[in-house]
Amino acid sequence: MCYEVFVRSFYDSDGDGIGDLRGLIEKLPYISDLGASCIWLMPVAQSPSYHGYDVTNYYEINRDYGTTEDFKRLIAEAHTRGISVLVDLVLNHVSSEHPWFQSALFVPGSPYRDWFLWSPAARRVPGWQAEVWHRSPTSNEYYYGLFWGGMPDLNLGNPAVKEETKRIARYWLEDMGVDGFRLDAVAHFFEAGDTVRDAPATHPWLRDYSAYIHQVAPGSFTVGEVSGSTALLVPYYPDQLDTYFEFELADAVLDAVRNSSARGLTAALQRVQRDLPQGRWASFLRNHDQTRTLTELQGDVARARLAATLLLTLPGVPFVYYGEEIGMTGSKPDPRLRTPMHWARAPAAGFTRGQAWEPLQPDSFTANVAVQDGDPRSLLSLYRQLIHLRAARPALGSAADVTILTSGSDAVLSYLRRANGKAVLVIANLSGQRIARPTLSSTDAVLPPGRYTAKPLFGGGPETSLRVMRDGRIRGWIPVATLEPFEGRVIELAP
Repeated sequence: MCYEVFVRSFYDSDGDGIGDLRGLIEKLPYISDLGASCIWLMPVAQSPSYHGYDVTNYYEINRDYGTTEDFKRLIAEAHTRGISVLVDLVLNHVSSEHPWFQSALFVPGSPYRDWFLWSPAARRVPGWQAEVWHRSPTSNEYYYGLFWGGMPDLNLGNPAVKEETKRIARYWLEDMGVDGFRLDAVAHFFEAGDTVRDAPATHPWLRDYSAYIHQVAPGSFTVGEVSGSTALLVPYYPDQLDTYFEFELADAVLDAVRNSSARGLTAALQRVQRDLPQGRWASFLRNHDQTRTLTELQGDVARARLAATLLLTLPGVPFVYYGEEIGMTGSKPDPRLRTPMHWARAPAAGFTRGQAWEPLQPDSFTANVAVQDGDPRSLLSLYRQLIHLRAARPALGSAADVTILTSGSDAVLSYLRRANGKAVLVIANLSGQRIARPTLSSTDAVLPPGRYTAKPLFGGGPETSLRVMRDGRIRGWIPVATLEPFEGRVIELAP
């Protein structure tokens, strides 16, 4: 599992109200105890904004967060705990304050002129609400900035720009010691007429860039942001980045627990299994751009618990946004999605000794690490238990096989995970009603014939048994006597 961290909001070590790298180092034991083997840091390079997605210097640590030495110490401490570190690499655009863009604007004959895209006139892009061409302050022309005028897009088709992006990657891999990258907005790297995403030029560029990253650091890992359906992800495989976030599947998990129906999630999972390389997608519930899970589910902790259970038992590489494990809330605008972490029943919820850079959420004394830490029934305890269980059972791993079982009820979701001759069953009640004697079957052969002991791994209950006949199919098996509302169970099948 990889844990997404916004450094500014995680923990403040010096009382200035802003989270920092030293604070993150202090909280590495918490991340380790959670069971994370990886952390993804939202942008940590120098930037004029609070979020960091408009970089002014790719080779400098954000001064709000600390120094290069602090960052290298973080890497060393994380590695000591067996935690890999990914950093957000923002290559689609830079800050309008970046020296490259300032030179392109104000220096006649600047070598950085062609590092950006220019037009003699502005034009709107069909289907894109925001203006994408912005008036230059020094001439009558326009520059391209898809997301905002303060973030002009880089011309990634320029060979000089491409070489610079490779130097940036090498710097972070070799000089700073990171283990890989989350690449921001890769679907928007190239434009073609009115096409502002998934342009054909994107794929050879990513293929070459990924090959370069793995040449520099063969064990590195890359995950890309391509929002939208599974169908939009297909052209990005098999030989570009290692993984991409699976937005359709994330939405399907939340819809399933919200609507008490497995139908949409089953269909989404089947599409992923059919169209993408086995296990090569990044699963998640919500991220820093989206309404938090508990807010999406209107404060229903039981549904949030079940959503987490599904996330951490389905295939893919799971990512967890900081604070999701304690049920933090938040909705737009963006700063309210990224509020400070709740650590203790103390002023500023233990995030800082000073005044937090952003006001905390109203539930900071309940959605709180200290409150939930020793409670075996808490959301935090559920996350810890399932993350550690996933790590200990290869059959629950990222690339382990998954087969959906039938139950005759839309409210029951069940699937079998298999790896290395081991099998684990997951069964979930998506409804608010108790379900008695859920009955499972498979349409195809799923296990070798024989008798199996069904041993509870998560959710309790007595041991039962399963008999698989010569055709390898499961027929009319009742694994549990009852499923409580929004209950999920994980059961190991041992011959």
